[in-house]
Amino acid sequence: MIQLSEHFSYIKLMRFTIPTIAMMIFTSIYGVVDGLFVSNIVGSEAFAGVNLIMPALMMLGSVGFMVGTGGSALVSKTIGEGNKKLANRYFSMLIYFLLIVGIVLSILGNVFIRQISELLGAKGEMVDICSTYGRTLLCSLPFFMLQNCFQSFLVVAEKPAMGLCVSVIAGLSNMVLDFLFIYVFRLGVFGAALATAISEFVGAAIPLIFFIRKNNSPLKLIKTKLELKPILRTCSNGSSEMVTNISMSLVNMLYNLQLVKFAGYDGVVAYGIIMYVGFIFSGTYLGYCVGVAPIVGYHYGAANTAELKNLFKKSLFLLSSAAVVLTACAELLSSVLAGIFVGYNQDLHNMTTNAIQLFALSYIISGINIFASAFFTALNNGIVSAVISFMRTLVFQIAFIFILPELLGLNGIWLAVVGAEICSLIISVSFFVANRKKYKYV
Repeated sequence: MIQLSEHFSYIKLMRFTIPTIAMMIFTSIYGVVDGLFVSNIVGSEAFAGVNLIMPALMMLGSVGFMVGTGGSALVSKTIGEGNKKLANRYFSMLIYFLLIVGIVLSILGNVFIRQISELLGAKGEMVDICSTYGRTLLCSLPFFMLQNCFQSFLVVAEKPAMGLCVSVIAGLSNMVLDFLFIYVFRLGVFGAALATAISEFVGAAIPLIFFIRKNNSPLKLIKTKLELKPILRTCSNGSSEMVTNISMSLVNMLYNLQLVKFAGYDGVVAYGIIMYVGFIFSGTYLGYCVGVAPIVGYHYGAANTAELKNLFKKSLFLLSSAAVVLTACAELLSSVLAGIFVGYNQDLHNMTTNAIQLFALSYIISGINIFASAFFTALNNGIVSAVISFMRTLVFQIAFIFILPELLGLNGIWLAVVGAEICSLIISVSFFVANRKKYKYV
C-alpha cells in the first residue's frame, strides 16, 4: 500500500491516482448510461427535461464536493502534522454536518421543485418531466452528497482502490436498474431517477459502514460535537470546488436558455450529450486532482518542500500529456459518440457531432486549470483556488456565452468554453508564478 508520506516517482504517482481517475471515469460512464436509456427509449423530449433540471440538482449536491475537498485538505494536513486524533475529530464532524445539510436541502428542494423547473425554462408537460425526475433525486440528495464527499476522504484514508470499487458497485447497480426500470418496466424518467437514487444510496452506504467499523486506515467515524471553526475553515477552503460546481450548474442553465433561443430543445439535447461525454474526458483530470491533492496537503503540512516541487513538476507533465491524447480522442470519436445517443435523428446527430468537435478544443487547456484550483485547495489556500474557479467556470463562461453567439451564431455557444479556458489559463499561470516563493513548489 502506497502511503502519503512516500516520495512519488511517475510510476508511483500514477499507481496512486489511477484508481481515483478510474473511479471518476466510471462514475461518468454510468451517468452516460442513464442518458442513453432515457434518450433512446423514453425519447429526446424526456432527455431534454432531464438535462434542464440536472444543473439545479448538481448545484445542491455541490456542498458534498466542498466538504470533501476542503475537508480532505484539512484532515490530510492535520495527519501530516502528526495529530491523527484531531484529524478523526475533524473528519467525523464534517460527515455529520454534511448529513444534516443534505436533509435540509432535500426538503427545501422538494417543496420548490416545480418553480425551479419553470425558472429553468420548462413549460407545459416539460415541467412535469423535470419535477418527476428532480423530486425523486432530491430524496437521495444526502446520499449523493456523502458519496461525493467520501471519494476524497477514501484517498486521505489511503484507500483509493476502495473508492474505485465503491464506484463500480454503485455504477453497476445504476446500469442494471436502468435496464429494469426503463426498458423492462417502462417507468420512464421516474425509473431513470429511481435507478440513480438507489445507486447513490449504495455509493454512500458502503464507505459509511467502512468508516463506522474498526478499520486499518488513518480515519474512523467517532462521536464528536460540531465545532464552528473547522467547519468554516473547511467550507472556506473547499469553496473553490463548490464555486466550480455551482458555477457550472448556473452556466449550464444559461447554456440551455441560449440553446432554446438559437436551436430549440434539440440544442438542449445536443448540449446534454456534450456534458455526458465531457464528464468522461474531464473526469480524467478531476480524478487525478482528487487523487494527488491529499499527497500535496500531507507534504505541505509536513513542510517537505522538495516533494512539493516533485509533485508540481510531475503533475504538470502528466496533465499536459493527457490533454493531447484526450483532445485527439474526442475529435476523432465525435461522430461515434453523437451516434450512440441520437443515431435515430440525422439532423440532431450532425448538430451534436459539430458541437462535440468545437467543445472538445477546450480539453487541451482545461486540465491545467482544474489542477491549479485543486493544487491551491490542497495547500489550504481556498481564496486563490476560489478565484481561479470563479473566473473559469462563471465569469469568463457567462461573458462568452452571451458574446460569441452574437458573432458566430450557434457555433459561438459551443466555443464559449474554449474562450473561457484560454482566459483562465492566464489566471492560473499568474497565480502559479505569484505564489511560487510562498509555497516553494518551484
